[in-house]
Parts: sequence; C-alpha cells; structure tokens
Amino acid sequence: MKLAPRDASKYFAKPDPGRTGVLIFGPDAMRIALKRQELIANLIGPQGEEEMRLTRIPASELRKDPALLSDAIKSQGFFPGPRVAFVEDATETATKVITTALDDWQEGDAQVIVTAGNLKARGALRKLFETHPNAFAIGIYDDPPTRDEIEADLRRAGISGVETEAMNDLTGLSRVLDPGDFRQTVEKLGLYKLGDGAPVTPDDVLAVAPASTEAELDDLLHAVAEGRKGEIGPVLARLQAQGVQAVGLCIGATRHFRALHAASSDPGGPAQGINRLRPPVHFKSRDRMVRQAQKWGIRRLEQALEMLVETDLTLRSSQKAPVMALMERTLIRLAMLGEKK
Repeated sequence: MKLAPRDASKYFAKPDPGRTGVLIFGPDAMRIALKRQELIANLIGPQGEEEMRLTRIPASELRKDPALLSDAIKSQGFFPGPRVAFVEDATETATKVITTALDDWQEGDAQVIVTAGNLKARGALRKLFETHPNAFAIGIYDDPPTRDEIEADLRRAGISGVETEAMNDLTGLSRVLDPGDFRQTVEKLGLYKLGDGAPVTPDDVLAVAPASTEAELDDLLHAVAEGRKGEIGPVLARLQAQGVQAVGLCIGATRHFRALHAASSDPGGPAQGINRLRPPVHFKSRDRMVRQAQKWGIRRLEQALEMLVETDLTLRSSQKAPVMALMERTLIRLAMLGEKK
C-alpha cells in the first residue's frame, strides 16, 4: 500500500509491529536515513539493537546469499519484543529475494524494512510493496518538513513550549538547512534549554542556529530582488559551503517572491500588504521588501514566480545538470528581470 506523506509521518512516530514490511525510497539519502532511523527506533525501542532484535543486511549481500533475509525474518533471539530485518540500499535486482521473504512472512516474524534510492514508479520493487496488503511503500522527497514534523523533532529534543515568533524562525531554518543539520539544530536547542521551563524565544533559536545561514540567505534574496546580480555568486558560494541545498534555496526564493506578490496585490498597497503577511516579516527587512514590491509590480512578480516554479520542477526531476548551477542561473535571471524598467 502507498502511504501519503502526512500519514507516513504519523506511522514513523507510531509504527505497527504487525506489518509485514515497509519500503522507504527517494532521491535524498540523508532524508531516507533519518526516517529509517526513526521508524526502527520506534519499532524496537532504544535497547532493540543491543538486544540483537535488529539485523542489518546490505542489499549487495543478498545476491551472494539469497537466504539471508528469510533467515533474519524467522530467527528468534534471547530477548522478547518486536524484531526488524533491515535491507539497506536495495535496487530492482533485490526484488525477487524480497518477494520470497514477504511471501513467507507470518505473524510474529521480524518486520522487513527496506531502503532504496529514487525508484521508478513502475519498477518491480515499488510495485511489490504498493500492492502488498500488509506492507507500505513510502516515498521521501525534498519537500520541507511539515509543522507536525517540526513539532515531533521538538518533542524528541524535550522541548514543549515555543513562542510563535520562535516557531516561525524554526520553520524558516527547516527550509534552508538539510534535514540532518536541522535535526542537529533542534537537538542543540534542547540542550540549550535543558532545565529551563520558559518557552523557546527567537533569541534562543538564534543562539543555536548555524552561523549566519539565515542572514546569508536574506542577503542573497535581497540582492536578487534588488537587481544586484554581481553579489549573487559570492553569497551563493558561502551558502553552498555551509551545506545549503539548491532545493532549499529555491523554496526560500519562492517564499520571498510570493510575499512580494501578496504585498503588491494588497488593496491597501505594498506597505499594508507587508504588514498583513503571515508569518510576519522581520522588522529589519520590512522597508526593503516594501520597496521591492513597489519596484517589481504584479506582472513581473508573476513572471518571477513562474521562473521559480519551473526551476523547482527541474531540480526535482532526473536531469543531470549541476543543481546549484541551475539555481544560480535562475537567480541571475531574476536579478536581471528586476533591473528592467
């Protein structure tokens, strides 16, 4: 069965030990690893690996010994509790072995967790899990985390109270950092607030955020919107060195230009439009964004958004061009569009 992203988040947090198996696939190995870790930890508990209730099998080993997976599913250890047979980096060539293991699975056997790369929609491995009555196929893509996922990360870090502005800041960080860096930031925030019962404030988020990432991104977006194309390359290089991904940059740029479009479309004018935006614009950027909205106008902002949507689709496709170069080209084109009278 296919599991939608919203339902998948709930399942990762509270998995069903009675399921036969789960296939987690997608283009981003880090995102796959984080979801797989969460799923396995919630299935077997914090002591599961120490109690030898987790068996790891590289998919390449299945070609040498096809019985490895079936043996792992059936074997019983000394410790009671749910068990997991984890197949890592599977490809279509492993489908036959995994099919046999799923067909032989019975209640009480270890749950089969399989991770894979960006599988084709009509591929045999995806079809196996999508059509299985007691297994799930879950695609993990480069979409930014949802509010529920961010709140789940905060709970895992022991954080229960967050001010609205601080949550807006965390949401912004989640869109410019890769998933591993964002989770580390939340864990640092949990340690920073250890023993402090007060809600998380924007200053708390600033104290643990990766150095200057958000400020650098704001500098880049303002340079683009103000037509300063000569500044794009150096700022982009610094962001890339900090681990910011092209998709995250595209999401940030789209959010910025959507805000300008909303402000420009407001009946009360750009100044009132900026004031109405939610989440609210940081006071340091307010006047600049008012001027940007006035300068661009609705028509050119719509052109900019079309350009960004096209770039986003290209970045998420199977094209082979360097993704950061594609993003840089789009930002330069936007800056040139903003220069026009």
